[in-house]
Amino acid sequence: MTEYFDALETRSPAEREAELMAALRRQLAHAQAHSAAMAEILRGVDVGTITSRHALAQLPVTRKSELLSLQQASRGAGRDAFGGFATNGYGAAMRRLYASPGPIYEPEGTATDYWRSARALFAAGFRAGDLVHNAFSYHMTPGAFIMESGAHAVGCTVFPAGTGQTEQQLQAIAELKPQAYLGTPSFLRILVEKAQEGGVDISSLTKGLVGGEAFPPSLRDWFGERGMAIYQSYATADVGLIAYETAAREGLVLDENVIVEIVRPGTGDPVAPGEVGEVVVTVLNPDYPLIRFGTGDLSAVLDGACPTGRTNTRIKGWLGRADQTTKIRGMFVHPGQVAEIVKRFPEVKRARLVVSGEMANDSMKLLVEAATAQGLNERVAEAVRDVTKLRGEVEVVAPGSLPNDGKVIEDARSYK
Repeated sequence: MTEYFDALETRSPAEREAELMAALRRQLAHAQAHSAAMAEILRGVDVGTITSRHALAQLPVTRKSELLSLQQASRGAGRDAFGGFATNGYGAAMRRLYASPGPIYEPEGTATDYWRSARALFAAGFRAGDLVHNAFSYHMTPGAFIMESGAHAVGCTVFPAGTGQTEQQLQAIAELKPQAYLGTPSFLRILVEKAQEGGVDISSLTKGLVGGEAFPPSLRDWFGERGMAIYQSYATADVGLIAYETAAREGLVLDENVIVEIVRPGTGDPVAPGEVGEVVVTVLNPDYPLIRFGTGDLSAVLDGACPTGRTNTRIKGWLGRADQTTKIRGMFVHPGQVAEIVKRFPEVKRARLVVSGEMANDSMKLLVEAATAQGLNERVAEAVRDVTKLRGEVEVVAPGSLPNDGKVIEDARSYK
């Protein structure tokens, strides 16, 4: 593939990083001045010192649960629905607002390709003049509009199909003959199977971009056998598009206007390259300037550049959820507590709390990676009691022996 949506996709990594860090400083200054919530989160931060990812990593992470709590508190006090995060009020500068489960409310500004999905669509083969069948939901959540805005930026026409009404959707596809599909992979499969059962010709659909669900290679190949080249995207309602698949089918390339970190669950500490951790996103969106937003999703950085020539960092895609809070003997234990224990012992590199047994009769063991076990078990066990208020075993294991799956707490109990 030799075509790109814009020149940003093929910048040198050094050029990209310099421009992202400069844009980050502008965004931080803007957020401090215009977002009440971010001004409080960034209180005392000297924007001029945030010149690197290391400096960025010193700023607080705001996770989805915290965003919800802040919005709820703001609404309860009669203030704005966005918890002070949005920089614009209702009117011409805010085209729409959406509600995601919680509810968490998200504003939409007026910028072209506001959610930054155009590069993802272009990488999936969408081109100017295509008719796009958009089967993402147009009800309350921004999913359909995230993709529609990108399709318009590419130069496509959009049929707003939404969800459900399978028979009517098949009729529209047969009569309008769209080239491209947007929506969940499971609904596309339903459309294909129903079309086959009813003898409906939907062969005009030859490409698509899916999201909102896992998209295993087996399903990708299933579509391919039926003449459809379907690619996956990674986006959230809070921050819009984060990464997208390319023709190389090797991971997902990060979008050009986000800064992504992979951190250890329960902390804001970046993990080593290739290690699984939580996806933390900073958006360069002046209307809703979320800085170090913890998505709650797990992923990992892939080594090297995309074979298509795109030079931005790649991630593996969605690898699970980072919120592993677990109830043990009536007490909630969360990843942040495991991180607190680890920080007390410089010789410990990583840890994993394994909960076993049966509900109401469970036990826990903290596995810690360290080069030596001399006197460590007893000291770590004391810290476990101090932090969690629970007793547990401690086992020292060799560095690098814990699985690279992002799990800080593993619930291995029997629920029979």
